[in-house]
Amino acid sequence: MRQLPLTGEEVSSAVDLVPDRPTLKALREAAANCRACPLWEDATQTVFGEGLKRARVMLVGEQPGDREDREGRPFVGPAGRILDQALEEAGIDRGDAYVTNVVKHFKWKPRGKRRIHQTPKAEEIKACAPWIESEIEVVDPEVLVCLGATAVKAVMGPEYRAMRDHGRFVESELGRLTTATLHPSAVLRANDEDREEAMRMVVGDLRKVRKRLNGP
Repeated sequence: MRQLPLTGEEVSSAVDLVPDRPTLKALREAAANCRACPLWEDATQTVFGEGLKRARVMLVGEQPGDREDREGRPFVGPAGRILDQALEEAGIDRGDAYVTNVVKHFKWKPRGKRRIHQTPKAEEIKACAPWIESEIEVVDPEVLVCLGATAVKAVMGPEYRAMRDHGRFVESELGRLTTATLHPSAVLRANDEDREEAMRMVVGDLRKVRKRLNGP
């Protein structure tokens, strides 16, 4: 199994939970009991990836959000709606893709009654790396799409940047053609003036993915 560039030579305890003969079902069941890093303590549940078993494109985000943590499914909250819209405009059926996150537990801090997203640390990404590596191995996508800075650094490497390298295709260390774009949550956070431009960027990058897979 190839490792995410951020994992270096370290092996987390999560690797011991990966089934010898992994399938998506077996991986999902095993990940439900993951205690490889402390994030599970404050999370409702593990949020594993979902989608077509042999998807040609895999969309990789940072981590589940509040809604995803409660429902146990990736990209079902406000950012998920933005992603669905961008995929539709780009001509990609979400049902034909596989959607997941680098980190499988929601990292947050309280602010009043709200749970505010916190960026995962490098060691938390390392602890979770065997799960995304196994998902890629099982699904065997032709193209990986990294959504946002955390996924870009974890999958493509720390020398890449989501804004600078968006829409460009490179061979990642995971042996897959990989590209980057903004995370849908960045579109949500943008002010009204910048939101349309950010959405155009995401849609444009996803159209490049569609063309790469299927031709003009």
